[in-house]
Amino acid sequence: MAQEDLTRDVDPGGRGVSGPLRRAGEPVDGRTRSEQRRLARARQRRRWAVEGLVVVACLVALGVYAAAPDGPAAGPDDEAVLPAPAGRPSGGFPVADRPGSPADAATPGLRPRQRTPTAPPPSPSSPVAPQPAAVHLDVAQADVPAAVDLTAAGTRDWVHWGLRGPGSTVRKRDGSGEIADEGGRGDRVGHDVSPETFSWRDGAPVTSSSATTTGVSACGVGSGFALAVDGGGEARTVRLYAGLWMARGRLEARLSSGGGTAVRRLEDPHTTHTTEFTVRFRAPKGTKLLLTWTVEATFGGCGNVNLQAVALR
Repeated sequence: MAQEDLTRDVDPGGRGVSGPLRRAGEPVDGRTRSEQRRLARARQRRRWAVEGLVVVACLVALGVYAAAPDGPAAGPDDEAVLPAPAGRPSGGFPVADRPGSPADAATPGLRPRQRTPTAPPPSPSSPVAPQPAAVHLDVAQADVPAAVDLTAAGTRDWVHWGLRGPGSTVRKRDGSGEIADEGGRGDRVGHDVSPETFSWRDGAPVTSSSATTTGVSACGVGSGFALAVDGGGEARTVRLYAGLWMARGRLEARLSSGGGTAVRRLEDPHTTHTTEFTVRFRAPKGTKLLLTWTVEATFGGCGNVNLQAVALR
């Protein structure tokens, strides 16, 4: 009689054997051996997952515990208070033993309150360098008022030409002297036919004048006048009172330090025309505003440009 292969059920967790003997290959509880092995592996994976979660939870708890302070945090205005030493009255600490005193700072277990350090004042040996002044240049033009008061228009300085001939100039008395006549091409000729009148009350060498129509002119293409006005770092305004006769005039304004040139034109092919050029500029001290007013084209006869006055404020 052949001997049958008998076996007992094996616990999937590997803890031992149990149950009655059975033939090899005979299913247990209706399951084959392959199904039992799959079931055992699934249980093992679940056990590993649970153990992993337990490990992670332990690590998180350990991190929280390590990060926790030793005790409740003291506010910025809280004072550390010690119990009174034995044998002292409970009415309070002597001055030398009050919290925050030198004696308290030396007591073991106490930490002085931290204070935010203040930045030291700037060293006088390293002054802050001044910022350079912003550079600005703008030119506009408009009709000349019928009557021009140079005393009011030129609070810093002013100049008038032609009162007593082509070489005659009158300046503001005690003015800044920041307006300079740089000459120009062509011969200057005096005139007294300006459509507007000019007056002043603070001039030199002529103290005052009212309703004068005088000025100077230069004819021919390329002829004209050149002026310079000092910059001082602050915004300044120059008013140039000029005109032409049967010509096209060209005004150029630029700064001696470089940069662009502003150009304005005025034209009348038949008769006299005047304008007020308003130049607003800002330039560092030592820089000059340079102005040229010249004949760009003529339309018959001695076409010319003319110059009456300039005021600075």
